[in-house]
Amino acid sequence: MWAARVVTTLLLTAHGSADPRSAANARAVARRLTRLRPDLDVRLAFCELNAPSPVDVLCSLPTGREAVIAPLLLANAYHARLDIPRQVAECGVTERGLVVRQADVLGEDDRLVSVLRQRVCELGISRLDDSLGVLVVAIGSSNLAANARTAAAVAPKLLAGTRWAAATTAFATRAEPSFAESVAQLRRRGARRVVVAPWFLAPGRLPDRVQRLADDAGITVAAPLGAHPLVAETVLDRFDRALAQPMAA
Repeated sequence: MWAARVVTTLLLTAHGSADPRSAANARAVARRLTRLRPDLDVRLAFCELNAPSPVDVLCSLPTGREAVIAPLLLANAYHARLDIPRQVAECGVTERGLVVRQADVLGEDDRLVSVLRQRVCELGISRLDDSLGVLVVAIGSSNLAANARTAAAVAPKLLAGTRWAAATTAFATRAEPSFAESVAQLRRRGARRVVVAPWFLAPGRLPDRVQRLADDAGITVAAPLGAHPLVAETVLDRFDRALAQPMAA
């Protein structure tokens, strides 16, 4: 007798924002996931400011369902480490017969850095332009280790395969290094012109703040990563890895 097939849900969980462009981007990533895996049950949730929440979605799943929460987040900070696990616990998944795993965040994946490099090149910039300095601007976190990982990985990887003069990182929610200090550092390292490469998944209020700073300094800003196919591929990679891991006893 054949055992019943366990249906697995990929619960794409985005940060959430008061800016509707952010939620629209998350929905676009979810649609890409569905196109890449037509047989996969893909659902979308938001940690805050938008609905539904992870609790809402998990509590709506039928008994016996397996779910993988795939954070649509770049940094392994508050939402991934504390908020999402808390929301899973609130739903009482064990009592409801659900098997829930949490995948890793997207992190400083090479595929995403390649998208960031593409966004810079979309400004009409050549990879051979040795006068260029790139300021990577990330959201930033109270988790200093998460910030350090971003700073250590993204900017150096971004320079690979180019002749750009220099790249460095600043954080939109942290006071140091400031936008102006980071631009000055790039110029000291040989950059004769500077562009901003936003390490953001979507448009929103923080990216808009970065845009205003750049406008004041006469600096061009590239587009965020957006719903690029490689973003969806990275989500699926994290999903597949989570499914391959044995559940803790």
